[in-house]
Amino acid sequence: MANIITITFSPSIDKSATVNELVPTKKLKCDNANTQPGGGGINVARVLSKLGADVLAVFPSGGYTGAFFNTLLKNENVPFVFVSAQNETKENFVILDQSSKQQYRFGMPSNPLFAKEYNACLELIASYKNAAFIVASGSLPPGVPLTIYEDIAKIAKKNNAKFVVDTSGPALQNAVNQSVFLLKPNLNELGFLAGIKNLNLLDVEKVAKDFLFKKNCEIMVVSLGNEGAILITQNQTYKVKSPQVNVKTTVGAGDSMLAGIIYSLSNGHNLHQSLKYGVACGTAATLNFGSKLCEVADVEKIYKLLE
Repeated sequence: MANIITITFSPSIDKSATVNELVPTKKLKCDNANTQPGGGGINVARVLSKLGADVLAVFPSGGYTGAFFNTLLKNENVPFVFVSAQNETKENFVILDQSSKQQYRFGMPSNPLFAKEYNACLELIASYKNAAFIVASGSLPPGVPLTIYEDIAKIAKKNNAKFVVDTSGPALQNAVNQSVFLLKPNLNELGFLAGIKNLNLLDVEKVAKDFLFKKNCEIMVVSLGNEGAILITQNQTYKVKSPQVNVKTTVGAGDSMLAGIIYSLSNGHNLHQSLKYGVACGTAATLNFGSKLCEVADVEKIYKLLE
């Protein structure tokens, strides 16, 4: 039985390429084409699998693109179980303009998921009663109720698993109506939760602690982009700044960071060590173009720098 379960309701095939220059109406030649399986929980599972964790990815998969998605995940040796969906699995695109070094990310709309499909996902999660962590990450496709992360929180509580959430908008608000072990918002998402527009970096600790006192949430990790991340509990605060590296992409950096934190915690390390390891994974993910995510050798190198 897997120690860590990830659930992704909106997985995607992530295609990336480079062009010499992004020019309107002109037919552009793409180079360095890559295709990877993506989506919040999928990326978390991919990184955990690379790190050697006992992980299982749960997700819906449909149509020709769904079959291709499953093959991509299988090729990376990521353990998974999927629910057959009526609609096609979506595709996303990342294009790097070589002339400006600017990256353009095109997220295609998710196809609707039906009640029998998302309920089957919940039944799968509930069946793994010995999992130590359940990680719900990513956006919700049309048809999925905004309260579904509340339902997963109840499953986690019943199975005595630690529930980890990384999402946004109303789904994030609903998730914290139940018991959450770890919440990973970014600066804007924390502001959304707290009802504060343009949240100042200097106010993050106070706002997060106020939120933790009001809600049944143990740990909050706020991702701060190139500033690293800050981990807050009711009694502790740790901040780890990302080392300066040659950033090629930001795709999957937050997912990689979350995977690193969970991996470290699952191996009995303390909160500060786990945050450092998470930042190392997130930073390592920025070294690779597209959605390749982090490489273990890069993670270990960066972690030693942070230590």
